[in-house]
This record gives sequence, C-alpha cells and structure tokens, in this order.
Amino acid sequence: MKAKARSLFIAAMPGLFVLLWSTGFIGAKFGLPFAEPLTFLALRFLLVAVLLATAAAVSRAPWPRDPATLGHLVVAGVLVHGVYLGGVFASIHQGVPAGVSALIVGLQPLLTAALAGPLLGERVRPVQWLGLLLGLGGIGLVVANKLGQGLGSPFAMGLSGLALVGMTAGTLYQKRFGGAMDLRTGNAIQFVAAGVVTGTGALLTESMHIDWTPHFIFALGWLVFVLSLGAISLLLILIREGAASRVASYFYLVPPVTAVEAWLLFDERMGLVALGGMALVVAGVALALRPPAVVKEVP
Repeated sequence: MKAKARSLFIAAMPGLFVLLWSTGFIGAKFGLPFAEPLTFLALRFLLVAVLLATAAAVSRAPWPRDPATLGHLVVAGVLVHGVYLGGVFASIHQGVPAGVSALIVGLQPLLTAALAGPLLGERVRPVQWLGLLLGLGGIGLVVANKLGQGLGSPFAMGLSGLALVGMTAGTLYQKRFGGAMDLRTGNAIQFVAAGVVTGTGALLTESMHIDWTPHFIFALGWLVFVLSLGAISLLLILIREGAASRVASYFYLVPPVTAVEAWLLFDERMGLVALGGMALVVAGVALALRPPAVVKEVP
C-alpha cells in the first residue's frame, strides 16, 4: 500500500509543482506593493532558512561537511533563488509587465534543452524540440495581450533576462552537482546563500522599509510555506529524478495556470487567443514529455 501511495504521489508531483509554482506570481502581486523586491525576498529566504534549519535539527538531518559539496549548494541556491527570483521581482518592480517578464523567462525550457546535451549528455529528440517550440508559441499567445502595456526600460528588461539565465544555469547545476543533497539541510544552505545575496542587494539599493499590512503578511506566509518549502522541494525532487530538459518543460505550463488563477482571483479576462495559447502549451508539453518509442527486435 505504501509503495502504491508513493507511486501516485510521484505521478502527481509535476502537476502539483506547476500549480504551486504558478501561485508565486499571485503572491508577488499581493506583497510587492508593501515592500521593495530584494527586501521582500531577503526576509522570505531568512524565514525559510530558519524553518528548515529547525526541522533539520529536530529530525537530526545530516549536514554536508565536504567544502566542495557546500560550495555546490551555495552556487545552486544563489542561481535558483537569488538570481532567478531577484531578477523577476526587480524587473516587475522596474516597470516590466508581468506577462512580458513571463515570456522572457519562458525561454528557459528551450535554453535548458539546448545546453543539457553538451553539459549533461542528455539527448533531446526532434519530437521534444517540436514540443518545446509549440510551448513557447503558446506562451506568446497567452501573454500577447500584455505586450501593449509597454516593455519597460532596457535595464528592466535585462533583469528578466538575468532571471532566465539564473534559472537555466541553476537547473543544470543542481542536476549536475546537487542530486544527493538532503532536502532539509541542503535547502537551508541554499536559502541562506540566496538571502545573503538579496539582503546585500537590498542594503545597497533599497530603503528596506516594509509596510506590515494583512495583505503583505498573507503574501509572505504563502511564499514562505507554499512556494519556498513546498514548490521548491518538489522542483529539486523532479530535477533529481528526471532529465533537466523534461523538468524545464513544466515551466511552460506556469503562465497559463497563472492566467487562470488571475481570472479567478482578480477577474482578469482571457480571450480566445489566450485560450488557444493554453491549448498549444499543453500540446507542447505533452510532446516534450513523450517517452521514446520502444523498438522491438525481430528474432
């Protein structure tokens, strides 16, 4: 029975990850009006690190002692949490529409697939390339209505590009060097590293003022418990268990799911073009995740 439950959970992990990850944009929309982006993230990372370190102490989880392992955790944490989230939050704060930022970051599956071969030895089949391209086209349709809001300054657009590079590099680095990490202690170290980077950035560039409204407290709690503890743990498990290019394709589903959530929560309407884009994304991800055909040998 336990084995069956575990198999069902593993099968449900991709869908659960996409659902939880997509709520990060909703949480940011709730919380960013009350705190500057790097200040918001530094506080979030600090709280998560404390919670994980406490859980690790209670459960007596093993802490890495090898300096090389510790260094790999720090690098992956800075890339996945600090550079990616810092870039997205700062870009939106600088005036780039969330849809435009999502489109830039949406290049991640293609970039990951292109680099997974030479860096990790993963082979991306033609049908997977077709799926990745369909997914990218679908994302473009989903966020097309956002493009009329303006693109923001070149610097602000560059921050979204920095987020794209951070998430892609972090995914590949985690797959290459972080597969054996304990989720409690490894995550704690990664969030401390990201907190140091974002905290330093906040200290140098922001006022670090926080308006402690109920909206901000709710957003902070949601991003700490649901995103940083829930979704990030699922992402690390998915990276450990699957090919980097396959895992990256799940990110194509995030903008459409976020659009549905925004429609339900904020009454943001979706037109027929956006709905068609969502269908393309689903088809593209299905192709990207399609297992290779098994060729039977003729005796």
